[in-house]
Amino acid sequence: MHFVLTINQRDSREVGDQVPELLRSLRHIPAAVGFQRSVGDELQGILADPAAAVDAALIAVRARRWHVGLGIGEIRRPLPQDVLQAEGFGLVYARRAVERAQRTGDRIPLAVEGPDTQIAAEAEAVLRLLGQLVASRTTAEWNVLDLLTPGARGQQKYVAEVLGISAQAVSKAVVRAHWVEEWATRPAAARLLDLAAGPASLPPAPLPYLR
Repeated sequence: MHFVLTINQRDSREVGDQVPELLRSLRHIPAAVGFQRSVGDELQGILADPAAAVDAALIAVRARRWHVGLGIGEIRRPLPQDVLQAEGFGLVYARRAVERAQRTGDRIPLAVEGPDTQIAAEAEAVLRLLGQLVASRTTAEWNVLDLLTPGARGQQKYVAEVLGISAQAVSKAVVRAHWVEEWATRPAAARLLDLAAGPASLPPAPLPYLR
């Protein structure tokens, strides 16, 4: 089973092409087929790990410039090096998801599609809540959070020294940003993505433009 992200830019006319910047932000994400520009202001990547899919989706949401579609389904093997040569249900689900993400209005522009539609909807709801936390953080909060490692103890004093602020200020930023809650919830989002795969043989319903 694979997790396909199709991500396209929301505001390219106003700010120009941001695909290279997002590709740099995603380059550390372990991928079965690495993130690449697919067409225009859109990029795609194919992942084998649902936790990596959560990471990638939230990186895009953080930037506040992207519609994020996450599709769950098989990709035909052998996997190509070029995402444009990939084929499979996961790509169909991802396309459906990103098109729905474009219609979310003021909500977090992220959608999930997979064989088990109910669990995919639950995964989407959890990811949107996580996305709301991520997208609403201030630059000052990110200055703190980017220096932290999830699960490690005794970091706040170090971060305070690096930033030249008090440990209390670091602690308040962590609490205000709901950073601990985010990282406690990420595994649940990954688990739901994994469960949304459903029966391996279940294909997506055909989309009108694919007929």
